[in-house]
Amino acid sequence: MVVRTYNDELSYLEKVGTHSWRIKKGFVPNMKVEGLFYVNTHLEKLMFDELKQSCRSQGYGGFLPGMKQIGNVAALPGIVGKSIGLPDVHSGYGFAIGNMAAFDCGDRDAVVSPGGVGFDINCGVRLLRTNLCEKDVIPVKEQLAQCLFDHIPVGVGSKGIIPMTAMNLEEALEMGMDWSLREGYAWAEDKEHCEEYGRMLQADPSKVSSRAKKRGLPQLGTLGAGNHYAEIQVVEEIFNPFAAKRMGIDFKGQVCVMIHCGSRGLGHQVATDALVAMEKAMKRDKIDTNDRQLACAKINSVEGQDYLKGMASAANYAWVNRSSMTFLARQAFAKMFNTTPDDLDMQVIYDVSHNIAKFEEHYIDGKQKTLLVHRKGSTRAFPPHHPLIPVDYQLTGQPVLIGGTMGTCSYVLTGTEQGMVETFGSTCHGAGRALSRAKSRRNLDYTSVLAALEEQGISIRVASPKLVMEEAPASYKNVTDVVDTCQAAGISQKAIKLRPIAVIKG
Repeated sequence: MVVRTYNDELSYLEKVGTHSWRIKKGFVPNMKVEGLFYVNTHLEKLMFDELKQSCRSQGYGGFLPGMKQIGNVAALPGIVGKSIGLPDVHSGYGFAIGNMAAFDCGDRDAVVSPGGVGFDINCGVRLLRTNLCEKDVIPVKEQLAQCLFDHIPVGVGSKGIIPMTAMNLEEALEMGMDWSLREGYAWAEDKEHCEEYGRMLQADPSKVSSRAKKRGLPQLGTLGAGNHYAEIQVVEEIFNPFAAKRMGIDFKGQVCVMIHCGSRGLGHQVATDALVAMEKAMKRDKIDTNDRQLACAKINSVEGQDYLKGMASAANYAWVNRSSMTFLARQAFAKMFNTTPDDLDMQVIYDVSHNIAKFEEHYIDGKQKTLLVHRKGSTRAFPPHHPLIPVDYQLTGQPVLIGGTMGTCSYVLTGTEQGMVETFGSTCHGAGRALSRAKSRRNLDYTSVLAALEEQGISIRVASPKLVMEEAPASYKNVTDVVDTCQAAGISQKAIKLRPIAVIKG
């Protein structure tokens, strides 16, 4: 293996805008398209420091920097456009987290890769509004946080309280939010404000292994651990009053609830099962990749189709999971304020996915094509007038929910036409890690993290205090840096800024 110096690597990188860099072919072997990543000055330093560190360790010391992963994705069969890194991009399994790529369904060699979706299939964010204001909540904030914590099961081994049988699970995997609606755990309006209307129609529960179903059965309606959370937030700033009004956000200080979670153990097992099957398919079909973590299969192969059907089932599970926690959050607020969720106007503003692959129509060289768009740690951000976004948001563009790190602000963005052209209608998904989980545990003390939150006036309830170190703000990039970069690059626009006042974590 030829080991290149840092200066050698730099020769393949070119700044092409105030907030974007091009990765030229040759940066890694066999690139079929170029790479592109978005940064500001601070994020740029983080990216290049990571690359420099990998060069010093000669052979990357067991990890690939985000830039290399973007390049390796650009070498996959059937990729079109560019392999794109959003401003929150960081090293992940196969694809970098914050890396999106699209594959031409008309190309018989084009592939689907579980590493381009992630293990937590349809990890995503849901935002609920209320008609409460901050002064309504502050006097009872601690009690409300405890009530929410009591209602929503959290933690690594948490089990759901939504009654669930094996038959119910089969139906939920196939029906998604239609199951939640039928069972009384969702409102009809919830579906209207959910990506894919909360149901991927190609789902086939028979493509989900019995082991995956066994893992998923007790976990429905649970938050889990890691970076997942439920937060009580208040509107701190409104950047786009028209868009905010369409979302039912009327004033600063308005109280919202943000839920961030995914498909739990079921989605993880679906991904694991697919990777095993695809490694065999790659040998049969003679598919070579730069990284074995980029295991993939041709879209139209048996393995490719089985994965897409299983992935859609796991995505449906995630929407049912978020719907179940929405139901529980509504119950907690209603109990606390001695009223009904309807009286509190606890409507879903939107629900977005940021770990998913979907068939979409896009233009390549002026021709409309059906593409399989992989978004791993990136969010769909369709522009105004796009037929796949709700009627309520036709004039504003799709709401994009960007969760902050524990104790930091979150944002609501909207999609743009420029993003549709440059990034296949995609933008960032959150802050993106700056420190690995292991480094966070070594470098941070959980008591000081909890004390810092308390100083900010943020109530916190956690199932495992020591896991807090992994999710401390110091472990992540600055979410405002990430969001401002997306706005400056024109791929999404800021609408609302939210500040947490209570955090519920696993």
